Amino acid sequence: MKRTIEFGVGILITAGVLMSGRAYGQTTPPGPPKEQCSLAVVSRLVDHGSLVCDDAIVQKMARNGHAFEQNQLGIASILAIGPDYSEKEALAWFRQSAQRGYAPAEVNLAVMYVNGWGTPASYAAGLHWLHAAADQHFARAYYNLGILYMEGKGVVQDNSEAFRWFEKGAQGGDSSAQTNLGYMYDQGLGCQKNAATAAMWYRKAADAGNPLGENNLADMYLRGEGVRQDNDAAFVLFQKAAAQGHTGTRIKLGYMYSEGRGTKKDPEAAYSWLTSAVMAGDPRGNELLHSLERILSEAQIAEARERASRSRQQEPQFSASAFAQ
Repeated sequence: MKRTIEFGVGILITAGVLMSGRAYGQTTPPGPPKEQCSLAVVSRLVDHGSLVCDDAIVQKMARNGHAFEQNQLGIASILAIGPDYSEKEALAWFRQSAQRGYAPAEVNLAVMYVNGWGTPASYAAGLHWLHAAADQHFARAYYNLGILYMEGKGVVQDNSEAFRWFEKGAQGGDSSAQTNLGYMYDQGLGCQKNAATAAMWYRKAADAGNPLGENNLADMYLRGEGVRQDNDAAFVLFQKAAAQGHTGTRIKLGYMYSEGRGTKKDPEAAYSWLTSAVMAGDPRGNELLHSLERILSEAQIAEARERASRSRQQEPQFSASAFAQ
């Protein structure tokens, strides 16, 4: 488990945009902020200053052509919040908002087409809407275009083109694009390998609270690559990413506790973090987990498992890596 890159074109949320990773951009919904109404259930997932209204008011505004509210209903629909929401409803709301030129909705509509949610998959349609949002200098569109070129989906695989889009997104403030641009420099993909520059972009993403940026920068501190070796700094960053549910980081944090690197040696804490990763479906720490079972008592193991279970229950329903703020 070393550094990784964010893959997957997902739905974005910015002041109402749904997407994997935090999204940033200069797009402002039509109308002054006081006229924008957020659904309460969506508002709880993101931090923005829009007025929170009940469902009936948001529905009425959306039907009257308000792009922001149309995108809000699309978000609620794709998350299936409530019995009347569905992927097809999300597609319809995102399409209405996108047709009014609202860049976040253009990205969300593109994501629906790329993933085949509520509609047959169409990379052509997805690319059309991503480019429409990119033409408005919306950073999340740049990130998603980078992903498509990185994976060769709907386009010819091209690391140099992926690098170009990630760079535009990173410079626009998108923390997922910053993480991926760091990875490109880290691995020398589409550019000359440069560990120091990789660390710089990972740090920007980490400062924005991106868990993968935190994980990758922590790994560089752990190994002394691109930065001076610093176990304490690595431990702090691993803690931050682990708290957001990044399972690979939880395994690394378990390793840090088991070895006493950057923190006091604590086999029980190590066991708890490793167990939480397993509970989340990541078995890569099983070997270390089994070795810890040989030195912990049954009572310690039971307590560690209980701590891991409580930690899982306290996690937000949607991680920071899934939603932008």
